[in-house]
Parts: sequence; structure tokens; C-alpha cells
Amino acid sequence: MTQYLFIKPDVNALLTFREKLSKQTRAEIRFDASTRAIYASEASNYRQLPIGVVIPRTLDDLVTTVALCAEADLPILPRGAGTSMCGQSVNAAIIIDASKYLTRIEHIDVQHSIARVEPGVICDQLKSMAAQSGLTFGPDPATHSRCTLGGMIGNNSCGAHSVMAGKTVENIERLEVLTYDGARFWVGPTDEATYQEHLDAGGRRAEIVKSLKALVDANEAVIREGFPKLKRRVSGYNLDQLLPENGFNIARALVGVEGTCVTVLRAETRLVTNPAHRVLVVLGFEDIFLAADSVPQLLPLTPIAMEGLDDGIIGGLRERGMKLADIAELPNGHAWLMIEFAGDSLDAAIRAARRAIDVTDALPGSPSARLITDANLMNRIWTIRETGASATSLSLDPSQPDPVVGWEDAAVEPEFLGQYLREFSALVTSYGYKTNLYGHFGDGCIHSRITFDLKSQGGVNNWRAFLDEAAHLVVKFGGSLSGEHGDGQAKGEYLPIMYSPAIMQAFSEFKHTWDPRNKMNPGKLIHAMPVDHHLRLGPDYQRKPVTSLFTYDKRLGDQGFARETERCIGMGKCRSLEGGTMCPSFRATREERYSTRGRARMFFELLKGEVIEDGWNNEQIKDSLELCLGCKGCKTDCPTNVDIARYKSEFLYRHYKQRRRPLMDSLIGRIGEWLPHAYRLAPLINFAMSNRLLRLLGQRLGLAPGVQFPAIAARSFRHGPTARRLLTAQALTGTKDVLLWVDSFNNGFTPDVLEAGVQVLEKLGYQVHLMRKQTCCGRPYYDVGMLDRAKANLLAILEQLEPALLRKLPVVVLEPSCLSVFRDEMPALFPDDMRAQQLTRSIMTLSEFIREQGLTLPSLSDSVHVHGHCHQKSCGGMGAEQALLGKLGGNGQVIPSGCCGVAGAYGYHGKTAPIAQTIGQQEFKPHLDKVPQDASIVADGFSCRGQIRKVSGREPLHLAQLLAKLLP
Repeated sequence: MTQYLFIKPDVNALLTFREKLSKQTRAEIRFDASTRAIYASEASNYRQLPIGVVIPRTLDDLVTTVALCAEADLPILPRGAGTSMCGQSVNAAIIIDASKYLTRIEHIDVQHSIARVEPGVICDQLKSMAAQSGLTFGPDPATHSRCTLGGMIGNNSCGAHSVMAGKTVENIERLEVLTYDGARFWVGPTDEATYQEHLDAGGRRAEIVKSLKALVDANEAVIREGFPKLKRRVSGYNLDQLLPENGFNIARALVGVEGTCVTVLRAETRLVTNPAHRVLVVLGFEDIFLAADSVPQLLPLTPIAMEGLDDGIIGGLRERGMKLADIAELPNGHAWLMIEFAGDSLDAAIRAARRAIDVTDALPGSPSARLITDANLMNRIWTIRETGASATSLSLDPSQPDPVVGWEDAAVEPEFLGQYLREFSALVTSYGYKTNLYGHFGDGCIHSRITFDLKSQGGVNNWRAFLDEAAHLVVKFGGSLSGEHGDGQAKGEYLPIMYSPAIMQAFSEFKHTWDPRNKMNPGKLIHAMPVDHHLRLGPDYQRKPVTSLFTYDKRLGDQGFARETERCIGMGKCRSLEGGTMCPSFRATREERYSTRGRARMFFELLKGEVIEDGWNNEQIKDSLELCLGCKGCKTDCPTNVDIARYKSEFLYRHYKQRRRPLMDSLIGRIGEWLPHAYRLAPLINFAMSNRLLRLLGQRLGLAPGVQFPAIAARSFRHGPTARRLLTAQALTGTKDVLLWVDSFNNGFTPDVLEAGVQVLEKLGYQVHLMRKQTCCGRPYYDVGMLDRAKANLLAILEQLEPALLRKLPVVVLEPSCLSVFRDEMPALFPDDMRAQQLTRSIMTLSEFIREQGLTLPSLSDSVHVHGHCHQKSCGGMGAEQALLGKLGGNGQVIPSGCCGVAGAYGYHGKTAPIAQTIGQQEFKPHLDKVPQDASIVADGFSCRGQIRKVSGREPLHLAQLLAKLLP
């Protein structure tokens, strides 16, 4: 079989294919530019535009799709979450995405410890359901919160706990597979009776199984002797699983084929006992080599996981101000081993862990040690390892090469790990590269992000030379080119270094047996495309200049935004369905185009201009961004700090420069201009918002039917007696002066919140000041892309606040969405304005003010549960709230909730209100339901409080209202 040559399909043939597909299936069929842009990349260095994307709703849809592709002679690529790192989930093919709908866990057989799943089931979903019966699915790659079982089977994924449970291949019992030419059948271990059953079925099924038997019979000795004997051998096809001693296991032979042979329809997975209690030992070494040298002495102590990382990752996190509190919990050292032990009881787990601590003096370098038994702290330590590499994957100096995945996951036997790392590190240095070293040390698998220069032809040539030497080095130690992430395009070219010509020929025959037409993910793993083809950021890539009102990176000038579009490395954390804030619109829709990654990819392709040709006028990008809540969850939850909320403002500003903005958007964007005066017409406006006929008119303008709008207050805070009193006594009196920011929403809708804010500050002994003129922070301008108005508005604020800023007066803000304007957007719009810099330092929430001033509070016996506004989390975190709850005593806590779903006008717009409702019911309400009925719910966000009322029927308080009642 020769290397695959892609031939662009005939347009008429594609139209016919689409027409048949739409008639014969209920699948979603996507051939538009934005979808092709989104699916052109993964988590690797590669980019290939697909022909189109099909999202089947049922397994029958999937089967029909494959049949129609075969009829039209179109190559296909079955795809999971798209987090592959070697090029195996991008191709010029019809991508079949199982992750949206094919997500059923059909059953869990507790007695036999087996689960049957569809390919789109997420790893953590299976783990969660199995845990209800005391079981778990063993493999847990770093992407466990979003990777699919189909993708894990395709890649032969592993993870930290492979020491305990092995790779995916050891955890698959049977597979239901579909060939390109339509054969559909179950495979697994094949005894004589099962073999005869396959033969009796006749047709392609019998032909395939007979061919596999002939293949292994002809090559039995070659296969037995030619495969490296190590646990983390992932490279190549698993032909060893066809050996008699392995039960002629066809299912396991198909694990790790990366979509090049079959499409997996369903899988029966092995489940293992979920350890009841776990503890963590962290050892600190002087260097990573000593850590590696220690692994063979620690493995006999039967850990269930053993991970290593060097101080390159830790230093990178420190430079970025990330995970600082978690890093502080590590023992002293410059490299660390994280070793997990388990037991039927906590005492048993601790005893197992202490055996590791007891031998530290005998380990190379006598490492420092720490035993961690707190589950929350253990999780925090693990997240350092899980997110550290992604978080440090962009160089802080944009003129320098980024650490990338060009040689990522080689594996050797643990006994050789220390020596291998020394030689590998010397090889990296000899090329002038830098790298971080980390990985699954218990299995001898090393991850490395290396500063390859892939943007120049000379750099690519050096990279190729390095890869050749690196491949020979790992083979010298009897290792595997891939110990986890597969071969794809990144390593397929180098398989002949690892395997003999006879085995390479056997690989070709195995592929041909299943896919004689070479239409299954062609050019990947076997007969692979050259390693330097289809590079996403290769020598032909040029950053496009974009003049922006925002300053992204002053060192790059007008190329700053282009650098922003490079931030997404494709790891897909935004596709996680639980934990954190990011990404609420994806969680509600399960649509890649409504994820942080999908949107980031569209911006990259917008500037590239190859597939998205209409740039800032593209309606599909606008549609995607209209469903973005602007929650800023991605700014902190995304390891590389992709900031879709800001990019959304950038896009909408440009999109509407040459066209009329919808009236609804104009009213929303300028709400800070008209809301301060709306109290004069409050009865009329409130009537209109509740009148059925007028609501029908509002629907034509874009308002959602059926939603209840907040009532405008009969008198705004600014026109009440408290504000008048404060405005008549504006002289600055001394160190106890504080300025209260009067935000538009509390001013116009809930003035009692601002009244409470004044009460609290005055009860604490402060002289409260207000701005003379009511001015909105301008948050709504950003939501609709009115950046010119936003910048002019901020300039007016800075001029009005200048006297207070010169005195470095604290500025307390009660609405978190205002806080984010001053901490996030303002520094990017006024990077060199000293007043802006001071306001960024002076602005703080009420809880932050109390913490900074070191104020004492009366104790509170009642339970208080705090929901954090998304902007509060992204622009400061909830540490001040945690500290305040500690001051109050009682049993208060921060609710681990994500986005509430409203986001200003998002919950009232006809297009987005259904998404807001879904987020509120599916993502937000379950957290509220866990709050005891006698507890107080505190939420500083105006929109959050409204959503809490709507989905729970409970009356939340602003923190200021709670404290106003508490303080004497």
C-alpha cells in the first residue's frame, strides 16, 4: 500500500452525498466554512481542513453515513473530543463526530464488572456512574473530563493510574465495529467456537477474521519477538493481541488504530474496583534525574499512580502567577514525584504511603517528603500536573518559540528511566532547545514540551533531524516512540526505526484487511504523511496585522490580536461538563462551535483567510459569539487564558462598523445611558414589560417571550435621600474615606443594595463618597461591541475620578461585572494611563475591602452559602469571600456553582433566553438545591440574584444586605 494521495472530491458528488444523507438520516450535516475551520485543528501541531462534518444522532445514522461515504468514495475520520496530539483527529475527510449524541451508557454489569457504552461517552461520565457501584474505569488521561471512550479506544489512552489499571487496551472486553465497506459485528477474545461463529457468518466478516488468523499464523514468531516488552508500548498496531497466548483478541488488536481500520459503534469495557481511600505522597528532589532513578525502588511498594515533573513547569506557572497557593504546598525541591496509595480504609492507605516515606533516605538524593490525606488538597496537587503543561505552552516572550508537542510521549522501562532522561536531556540541549520534563514515571512514560522552531524552514529541518535522533535514542533503550498519545502523523514516519521490516509489512496487511480501499483516516499511523506536512504554525504561517482599540501585547504592536488567536492549543478543557465556569454555552448545547475552543479556532481561521473568506463579516462567527455569555470563565479556566469575551467585543465592533446595529442591541448597549433616567417613567415601563400586547411587539424587536423582566425602581439610588446626603458632604476627611461605585443596575433596579452598601461602610467607620455624575462602567458596551463608546466612557470616568485616584482612595464596587471592566478591559484600553493603573489597584469588592482593611466582623451563627459571579471569579477569585466567611464563623461556604446563565441581557434575548434557561436548570439549579433551606444565599451579581429567584424560588441577598443586618 502506497502513501495516501488526497484527491479533492467532485462538487456534484458532494451535493449528491449531502442530499442522500439528509434524506436517509437525522444527522446534523455541516459543510459550512466555520465548521470546517473548527474541525481543522486538534491539540497537535497539525491543521487539515475536513471535507465536512457529520454529527449522527443515532448509531443507525452513523452506519448510514459510513455507507454513503463508501458509495461516494469519500474518506472518513471518526472523531471524539478532538484532543489528539499527533495529528490523528484531523484529515481531509468526512469527520464523524460522535461526541454530541452518541453518549449512552447502555448498562453496567456490576457482577462481571463490565460497562457497555456508545463511543461519545465521556471518560468521567463512565467513572461517575461506575463509582455508584464501587467501580471505576481505570484509564484517566489528563483530558478525562472531556475525552470520549471512542477516542480513548482509538488512541489507546492511559493516564496517571495506568500503574494500577493499565492502558485502554487492557480495559476493553469487546467492541462492536463497522468497516468502511459495511461489515458490522462484535469482536473480542476469539476461541475456537467464536472463530467458527465468525466464519459461519460469511461475507466480509468471515473474510476479515480468516485473514487475521492467516496474518498471525504467518508472523507469530516475528510478532512475539519484535514488540518491545514494556507496559507503555502504544506505537504501532497491537498485533501482539492476536497471539494465541493473548486469546486471538481482535477487539484489543483494534485498540489504538486511530480510526485507520474501523469505526467503533459500541464498546464493552472492563471496570475495576474503585479504591475506597486514597492518599498522596509528594517527594521533592534536587533534579528530575534523581526522581527518575528512584522509581524502580518505589514501584514494589504498589502505588496506584506515580507522576513526575520538573521545576520547568513549576517555574512557568510561577511566572504566570498561576497555582501559587497549590505550588506552596509542595515539599522543597526542583523536581517532584507524586505517588498515590490506596487502601480499604484511610489507615491502610496511610500505612502504605508511610512505607514510601520510610525509604526516602535510601532513595537517590534523599528527597524531602510530604504526606497528604486531605482530598481537596490532593486534587489541587494533581491539577498542577494536569494543567501545568498546557498553561506553560505559550512563551511569555512572543519572539521566542513556544514549547510544543513535536516529541511528546516516548516511553522506556522504569529501570532505564533515569539514564534515558539524562541522554534525552543532553540531546535536547545539543540542538539549543529547552524543555520541561514530566509524565507517568511509574510506567516510564515521559512528556516533553520542547521549543522547536516550526515557523522557519531551517527550524523545521533541525526538528526533523532531532526527531530522527530522538527516535533512535528511545529504541536504544528498548522503548516506544509513543507511550500514550499514539502515532498519527507525528510519529508514523518513524515507526520503521522501532519495528522491523517484517512487522511493518504485517502492519500494512492488518490495515489492508480492514480497509482495502484506504479510506479510513488515511495517511495516519501507517503509510503516514510526512511529519512536517500540514503544520498549523509552519513556515508558511504569517501573523496578520489587526489595528485594535485594545492593546494585547505592546511588544507585537498590530500583530497582538493574531498572537491571541494562537493561544488555543486544542486541549479542550472548555468541553468539560462539570467543574469551573467554562464553558456554559457548550454545556448547554454540546456544540463545538459554542465552546471556547471552537470560537478560538474560528478567529484563527478568520485571520488566516483560507476557509473563512469574509472575515469580520462572517455570519457564522457572529452566531457563535451571540451565544457567548461573556462570562470570562475562559480567561481563567482555560490553561492558556483564551479570552473569548474580549474577542467577541472585538468582532462585534468591526462587524457593525459598516452596517446598522439591531435596535435591541443598541438599547442593551446603551442601557447605562438611559437607565438612570428611567425611574421617571418606571410605572409606564414596568407596565409595558408585563403587558401581553406590548410584549408581542417586543418579541419582534428580539425580546424573549415569557421571561419576567426586573422592575425599574420608582426612585433610583442616585435620586434618594442617602445619595443626596453623601453628595452634600463630599470633602475628603482623611484615611477613612472610601468611594462607593454606583453601578447602573443596582442604581436603577435594586437601590436597596446600594443603600445597604453605604450602611455597611458607615457602620465600619468610613466616610462614603460618590462620583458627582452618575456614570455607567460601560459593561453593556462590551457585550454588543460598542468599543468606541466604551473607551470614551472610561476616559470620562478617569477624568471624574482623578482627584480620588491621586489620593489612592479605595473604590468599592458592589456589582462584579463593573469590577471586571476596571480590572480587565480598562488596562487593555489605557495601558499607559497612570490613572487607569491606579483605578485597577484601587477598585475592589466589598469582601476584598474588608479583607484588605483587616476589619473585624461580628460572628454569625446562621449558615451562609455564597454564589460567585463569573467576573468575580475571573478577575479576583473567591478568596476574599472565603476569608470573610471565616471571619463570620458558622458553617458558610462558597457554592461550587458555575455560570448562572443570565449574563445581563442574555437571559432576556429571544435567541439566547432558551440557552440561559437550560444553563439555569441543568447547571445552576442542582447546586442551589443542595443549599439547606434555612441557609442564606448570597450573590453579589444582579443577574445572578434574578436567576436564583427564578430557578429556586428563594430570595438571595447581596453581601452588603447580609452585613447591613449583622453589623450593629
